[in-house]
Amino acid sequence: MKTIYYLGLLGLALFEVLKVYFIMPMPGSQGIDSLGFAYFLHAHRWAFRTCFLLAAIAGSRAAFAGGRKWPPGLAAASALAVAWLFNFQMTADRLFLQPSRLTMSPQSGNAVGEGAVVIGIELGGEARAYPVRFLVYHHQVRDTVGGMSVIVTYCSVCRTGSVFKPVVGGHLETFRLVGMDHFNAMFEDASTRSWWRQATGEAVAGPLKGQALPEIEASQVTLGEWFRLHPGSLVMQPDEPSRKSYDTYGRFERGISTGDLTRTDRSPWQDKSWVVGIRVGGVSKAYDWRRLAKERVLNDRIGEVPVVLVLGADRTSFAAFERPDAGWVFTVKGDVLSANGRSFDLSGRDLASPDQRLKSVNPHQEFWHSWRAFHPDTLRDT
Repeated sequence: MKTIYYLGLLGLALFEVLKVYFIMPMPGSQGIDSLGFAYFLHAHRWAFRTCFLLAAIAGSRAAFAGGRKWPPGLAAASALAVAWLFNFQMTADRLFLQPSRLTMSPQSGNAVGEGAVVIGIELGGEARAYPVRFLVYHHQVRDTVGGMSVIVTYCSVCRTGSVFKPVVGGHLETFRLVGMDHFNAMFEDASTRSWWRQATGEAVAGPLKGQALPEIEASQVTLGEWFRLHPGSLVMQPDEPSRKSYDTYGRFERGISTGDLTRTDRSPWQDKSWVVGIRVGGVSKAYDWRRLAKERVLNDRIGEVPVVLVLGADRTSFAAFERPDAGWVFTVKGDVLSANGRSFDLSGRDLASPDQRLKSVNPHQEFWHSWRAFHPDTLRDT
């Protein structure tokens, strides 16, 4: 019975470690296909805990019957300490907190440098921007833009920002950061406890597996460019309780982060090389950021759809559009796209007829390892 006591405590401690190990960026954990096992452990956590605790209780009398009480006491304290550490200190939603209060300001009251990279949204005539240097800590920000609820997400380990409509089964849903899989942030919905992948908005484990959140068109540009295109926009301001956790100087967004998970590879098509990924008409394609930085405009065809990818004059802002026809070959000067005698800004707006726009394509700047992992059928620009 004494053995049962120690095995129960050991099993509890090991379970708590494994439950976190397979869904957090720990050595070796993200390179294996362990999502199903991680979700199984999470979904049945109370069954496992109950079994191990009952085993420890059943053997406790025998364990404490001897003269020395400290070995079994130390074992119990150690197991409980591990359980507390891995449940209250090392879970993703306790490491990365949501804003205590979302503060949005117009350009006149803005405290964020206009060189900062933002994820921008325009809905229902309202424009709002969310600095990446804040998003990399929060991972998600909930807001309402133009009367529509949105969830603005970012994963620094994948270098990908995506915006979704947080609606599941016709109802608004809330999400918590539960960890990551294959280096991409994972969210859990409050209703069904399904797990949703940040890069694609797809439920990959749980009762809703296979469903996807509606993606909302968004732009990744500098704040200065966003204000130029949307002068009445509001921009997210720093959340005071989180200020010390922010990438205040924008090292990550500028590609000079030195962390193993957030660094940048300088050679093309390496794991941490930057690409711009586009999916249109069911076909995915990735473009080398270094080539885009050199040429600034790329006219191409993805499947049957002619597209154009453009980099702004600030060498940071980018956008992608469907070309009206394969015969339209765009050039860029400054921040003006031109083809067939017509000119457009980086939002796709016709400069001569502002009510007319190019059809936007949602481009994603990502690390190459992320884009290829979640778009395994992707084409690669050469």
